[in-house]
Amino acid sequence: MAVAGSSGLIGSALTAVLRASDQPVLRLVRHAPNQPDQRFWNPDVGQLDPAALQGVSAVVNLCGAPIAGQRWSGSYKQLLRDSRIGPTEVLAAACARVGVPTLINGSAIGYYGDTGATPVDETAPAGSGFLAGLCRDWEAATAPAAAAGTRVVTVRTGHVLSATGGLLGRLRPLFALGLGARFGNGRQYLSWISLEDAVRALRFVLTEDTMAGPVNLTGPAPVSNAEFTAALGRAVHRPALLRVPGFAAKPLLGEFAEEGLLIGQRVTPGALTGAGFAFHHSTLDRALAYAGGD
Repeated sequence: MAVAGSSGLIGSALTAVLRASDQPVLRLVRHAPNQPDQRFWNPDVGQLDPAALQGVSAVVNLCGAPIAGQRWSGSYKQLLRDSRIGPTEVLAAACARVGVPTLINGSAIGYYGDTGATPVDETAPAGSGFLAGLCRDWEAATAPAAAAGTRVVTVRTGHVLSATGGLLGRLRPLFALGLGARFGNGRQYLSWISLEDAVRALRFVLTEDTMAGPVNLTGPAPVSNAEFTAALGRAVHRPALLRVPGFAAKPLLGEFAEEGLLIGQRVTPGALTGAGFAFHHSTLDRALAYAGGD
């Protein structure tokens, strides 16, 4: 198996779990390889020797610059696209050329845009906005692999809850100081998944040969922003009574506030549950306890 994006939150956890189960993993890296499990590639210029993927059972592509954490300037929006679509094009072409059986490719629940309070699964259409357009193009970049007979799964990931980074890495320090706050009216839905379940779901998808197409990597119980804020406050034993109005969030965070914090995404894991996947952390409180909320 080969993993691109193995240094990221999900990629590093997936690589560690696969190795713990004695499954060989090749890591695609952008520097000169200094470990026997590393293979060089430079997706910025389309450079990847297809022989590097010869004989691998699957490729997992989790590349992409962080969506959250900073304003979306024009140049950063271009980086968000280039860091996802370019690597996917390179890997899809290489998978097609050497006949890799499976490509698991990253995507995000941004695909659905603002769904309000309406639950949506993988059958829902794409939404509108920058993120939805990015996700559509990101997923479309896998087409050469699918056309060549590779089983392609696009995993649309929600907010990942982990003790080592992700959403909680940014929020926990604020909440621990009593500065936790809900955004806007607090009624917008947030779709989350624990890091452990995200990795378990990826392994499940890798072994379930009948699964193809989009798969929502989200937990079974999305919550409102107000519910999430209250639960995280309880987890760190600090009240979370503050509120950041939408009109204040937009000047601070720009489009990210409009498409990442103030919209509702009540995304459910229809494909996973339909295939029989069982979550370890089926409620937010369980996921926060796992992630070391306190």
